[in-house]
Amino acid sequence: MVLLVVVCVLLTPVGVAAIYLLRLNAGEPAADARTRGRDAIWLGHAWVDGRKSDADIAQLGVLLSGTGIKDLYVHTGPLEFDGSLRESLYPNARWFVEAVHRTLPGIRVQSWLGQVLAPEFDPGLDVEDAATRDRVVASAAKVLELGFDGIHFDVEPVRSDPAGFLTLLERTRELTRSQGRLLSVSAPVIDPLPGLHSVGLALVDHGKWWSQSYFAEVARRSDQVAVMSYDTAMPTKALYGGYVAQQTRLALEVTPDSVDLLMGAPAFWADDAGHHGAAETVSAALRGIRLGLGRTDPQRQTFGVALYVDFAATPQDWADFRRDWS
Repeated sequence: MVLLVVVCVLLTPVGVAAIYLLRLNAGEPAADARTRGRDAIWLGHAWVDGRKSDADIAQLGVLLSGTGIKDLYVHTGPLEFDGSLRESLYPNARWFVEAVHRTLPGIRVQSWLGQVLAPEFDPGLDVEDAATRDRVVASAAKVLELGFDGIHFDVEPVRSDPAGFLTLLERTRELTRSQGRLLSVSAPVIDPLPGLHSVGLALVDHGKWWSQSYFAEVARRSDQVAVMSYDTAMPTKALYGGYVAQQTRLALEVTPDSVDLLMGAPAFWADDAGHHGAAETVSAALRGIRLGLGRTDPQRQTFGVALYVDFAATPQDWADFRRDWS
């Protein structure tokens, strides 16, 4: 009877999906599936609001030394709901950018601008509104005057297929390219099954996933796209690793070679329904990323890992990152 119950569970859609993810997590990553020197890390707001000093930048340099981290996405927002940006939020931004350029040669600093989006949030930033987009682009132009090497958008949740977000990217990229700067974007994960984003919207009115085709549209309008491959609700490291391996493959399949694709790794702790801390670790993410890269596009150079986030990363997170990726 027990065996029959086990068989019945394994034959359910959930059981089949679990078996599939476990298979994706099987095997050993390729030895050369490691950093290409195009990695990144999200940095908290303390770097631009006056809480950090030269000593902190020196310590940041120690952490980055010997890794492949090239880009820093430093939180400079949030944007206002109308798309504007208050200058009082980032009094030390110019100092930070200049200090990094002076003491950490080769490291780029991008301004991370974010906000929650309408219609899922009310109030929220409405990227379907032309006037709002105009103000967002103006905000991006304003921070670029401080010397940032690029703009990093993390506005959430962008539902799959809205034209307004693509238009915002096009407008912003015109700006960044005219100045020789970068445009990077945080992206949600891709439908594990075709059309799953529509199911999520219908059942819980939440844009959890993007279609693979929409992901491709965003990637084509960016210089870098960083996949937020965490908060997956996977309950074990093996399932999470398999999920990340699948996401890496799906993203690699449609990201142009001219665009840097970065897969996110969770250097933070949370333990709730959407994120099981014991499962979603840096080491488990890196295993999945390496497996996905090695199986899908092992020679690709425009690829990296993005760590989230500096103020929550532990010494163990950094050690795992160095051991398994750098």
